Amino acid sequence: MSNKLLLNSSEIHIILHRLACQLIENHSDFSNTVLVGLQPRGVFLSNRLSKLLKEHYNIKNVKSGDLDITFYRDDFRRRDEPLEANKTDINFIIEDKNVVFIDDVLYSGRSIRAALSAIQSFGRPKKIELLVLIDRRFSRHLPIQPNYKGRQIDVINNEKVIVKWTENDNEDAIYLIKKE
Repeated sequence: MSNKLLLNSSEIHIILHRLACQLIENHSDFSNTVLVGLQPRGVFLSNRLSKLLKEHYNIKNVKSGDLDITFYRDDFRRRDEPLEANKTDINFIIEDKNVVFIDDVLYSGRSIRAALSAIQSFGRPKKIELLVLIDRRFSRHLPIQPNYKGRQIDVINNEKVIVKWTENDNEDAIYLIKKE
């Protein structure tokens, strides 16, 4: 297996600021918008963006939560190893709000399909958008595209994109892993 560094900490930092600015352009003061990080890895990105919006861009009204999609996945009972559920933490009203799903890597689109089903348990959003740090083109199984993307990467089937966060992995970096 070989690892190639795609983005380092400072490049990720720049991308996070750009994504935050794009969100501000489209959602202004966030009075009718909520951020929803998809468990498990999208939560790190969601927390970073929420903190950035509040502390750096002085957006006081940012509401963010975490959504577990484990039991909504179409491969839930098809995996060899059992899936472990994560925590859902949405303590605000979804009904008639603009919801921004946040995930680290958009690959097949199946996680987003599961998130679309899962969010309905909390009400009917006015609009749903998707923000991803990495968009893996040419690998989609479903017609799902991000509204906001940090970086678009073309990879082949024997390659995997790994996003590492300081909070979980002791570094901010994105690697391309090539399986031999």
